[in-house]
Amino acid sequence: MIKKLLHTRYRVQDLEKTVAFYRDVLGLKEIRRHTSGRGSQLVFFKAPQSEEEIEICKFDESGPVQVGPDLTHLAFEVDDLDAFAREAAAKGYPLSDGPHKSSSGRIAFIDAPEGYEIELIERAKS
Repeated sequence: MIKKLLHTRYRVQDLEKTVAFYRDVLGLKEIRRHTSGRGSQLVFFKAPQSEEEIEICKFDESGPVQVGPDLTHLAFEVDDLDAFAREAAAKGYPLSDGPHKSSSGRIAFIDAPEGYEIELIERAKS
């Protein structure tokens, strides 16, 4: 029986560029890094108020990484979407879509290295 979600894995070709994005642009905390028994280079991240982890994996033996358009994304809550957008753009990562109003506030998207999409959600202030 499933108890809870532990982590989600994204495979990449440029591990350090992706690690820098998750750490420096998104502000996630790197919690551990190691090489698996089969030789995968793994880096795990956590958002400040989340239990689930994100695993970034580099495993060249699996061939090139091919991320299809609109295939998958991670969604993060932000306090101030405009402030996040300004800081991310200053680091070379402008929003790729939005912001747009949603039923719960505002959303926008930013492209991570290698084509993965990140959704940003600013909840409506009550």
